[in-house]
Amino acid sequence: MLEILSPAGGPESVMAAVQNGADSVYLGFGGFNARRNAKNFNRDEFIRALEYCRIRGVKTYLTLNTLASDNELYEVTQLAKEACRMGIDAIITGDIGVMMALHKAVPEVPLHGSTQMGVHNLEGVKMLAAMGFSRVVLARELSRKDIAYIAKRAPIETEVFVHGALCVCYSGSCYMSAVIGRRSGNRGLCAQPCRLEYSAGGRSPAHLLSLKDNSLVEYMRELDAMGVTSVKIEGRMKRPEYSAIVTGIYSKAARTGNPPTEEELQTLEKAFSRDGFTDGFYTGELGPEIHGMHKESTREDDVIFATARKNYLNGEYQRVPVRFVGTIEEDKPVKIAAMDDRKNGAVTEGPIPEIAFHKELTLASLKTQMHKTGGTPFYCAGVKGKVEPGLALPISAFNEMRRTLLAEILSLRKKPPSRVEGEFVPKERTPGRAGPPCLTVSVMSAKQLSEDLADLAPRVVYVPVIEFLENPPELNWFLKNKNLTLAVILPRVIRDNERKTISTALAKARERGVNEALCGNIGHIQFARGHGFSVRGDYGLNVFNSQTLEALSNIGLKSATLSFELRLAQIRDLSKPLDTEVIVYGRLPLMITEACIVKNSSGVCSCDNFGGLHDRIGAIFPIAPEFGCRNVILNSKKLFMADRLGAFNGIGLWGHRLMFTTENAVECVSVTKRYMGMGDYEPSGYTRGLYYRGVE
Repeated sequence: MLEILSPAGGPESVMAAVQNGADSVYLGFGGFNARRNAKNFNRDEFIRALEYCRIRGVKTYLTLNTLASDNELYEVTQLAKEACRMGIDAIITGDIGVMMALHKAVPEVPLHGSTQMGVHNLEGVKMLAAMGFSRVVLARELSRKDIAYIAKRAPIETEVFVHGALCVCYSGSCYMSAVIGRRSGNRGLCAQPCRLEYSAGGRSPAHLLSLKDNSLVEYMRELDAMGVTSVKIEGRMKRPEYSAIVTGIYSKAARTGNPPTEEELQTLEKAFSRDGFTDGFYTGELGPEIHGMHKESTREDDVIFATARKNYLNGEYQRVPVRFVGTIEEDKPVKIAAMDDRKNGAVTEGPIPEIAFHKELTLASLKTQMHKTGGTPFYCAGVKGKVEPGLALPISAFNEMRRTLLAEILSLRKKPPSRVEGEFVPKERTPGRAGPPCLTVSVMSAKQLSEDLADLAPRVVYVPVIEFLENPPELNWFLKNKNLTLAVILPRVIRDNERKTISTALAKARERGVNEALCGNIGHIQFARGHGFSVRGDYGLNVFNSQTLEALSNIGLKSATLSFELRLAQIRDLSKPLDTEVIVYGRLPLMITEACIVKNSSGVCSCDNFGGLHDRIGAIFPIAPEFGCRNVILNSKKLFMADRLGAFNGIGLWGHRLMFTTENAVECVSVTKRYMGMGDYEPSGYTRGLYYRGVE
């Protein structure tokens, strides 16, 4: 049976979800969750929420799914310890470094890998399993075939988002809010620039990056048959009534296996939608119809909310089975015992039964009285006992004994489990490289390569592995040059059904003597290694703290690219147990999208002739094609640090990377010369990125 996992942005939302059939809820406590602007919980509210759920057999998952800096990790672990003592059932995290710290601080609490980790293939699931995760939340972009393939073979539990808001970008890979306004989505403060209007190709502004809400309620039976463990409803920022309505409809669909009625579908839409719903990722239909915006609720919608609230405030969803055993004998006090599904037991005695003058007690009448558990979380799962004939007892006595038994079991269910705790103690700081950083270069296309660039001999040149399928002549200058290393860049997304194409490209690269690969996703590391490559970590791994570097060192990476959301001071203070590089030039990648924005906005595939997205203040965001007909949205301004390189010296870095995106081959040479101290290249309208400003 599918687990229904519901959002709880505040105390009332917990009640709303639980009373409508949620099997588990996810909730925030403290400031380290991806909905920092949600109401969340204070300490007392959190304790009560966990007790409320524990009594009713509902699991609770703590969201600690934001990137944490070194000076925040201790606070994260203390918060996790507190939640552990309160009885949290699992912790959701999307930061590899936080995962490392939690394994030490709360070793017995299960960890779930957040969708922020961007896991979209079986190798990613296996890597998280090897790291000690017990569950992985799969990327929302996966199709039914992708999910079925992974769920069938996954060594750990799988969780799928089935309802609620969709980001146009793969979770964990969106830097738009951070780069534009310092509000990092990876830190729980996304300003949602995707919900704004953009224009393209001279057309009127439209919501080209805003997706409709997801809804997979019609596929519950199918997901269950695939072997998916849990289905997740989004919405911690939404009102409790939303959680009640959506949970109730999904719970019914999962338990009955029947699709929702037309009335239920309309109710879902009234609860919250953006021009209706989409199942586009699941079905593979990713045309313009997946876009939409939310409209204000109507008076009719308010009636639905009021009804939902009345129901969850005044009802009790009976989900906890209790079995009773009773003994009614002459001249002896009545004895009744009860036990729940967790083996919590209670025994009580009642009065001595009287001689029956009219209607005598029977086992059937005992059963009738014990089944009257209304208004409690319990339901009677069975009654056994011994009832001697000819005896009678007031109904009030049965009621009192039943209430006493259930109250005692309820009290026992409140108690949190006792679990071992440890201490998170970082290793002694490793300062990193002492000498000046080397220069590395990455390109998006072999057309950006030239003999002049090869002659400049940057330390490493990263080229998309897909280029080796065509084997363009530009590669030869770099393959022959013994003063540099040519490495391949794996695509940001490699679905399981795309592995064969990338495997062929990797094999061709190995044949040409290339043996290093740059990987930006946790699911690509073992894949590259399996083809004989040593691995360097790209920015997509979101290296934001020393513990992440420690983890990447432990699994044998050769180097790691640090998050460009870090400030220089934070980069300086990181412990660097392996070589680290930072991006010091280029249009930073703001999003990677599964749906083709170019085709959806213009009606044709024209990646090479697309003028970019124009925002309301005139900034232009170029769009670059990515493997699999995906898109990468680039920043409107280039990061330029050639005149500030001194700030990066002496802070332990191995490399400075020039990230070439929209530049032609001549521009690539000019930029490289400037960073080598030659020439006077300077882009018009550049940015210093976040190295001085940092993110919230």
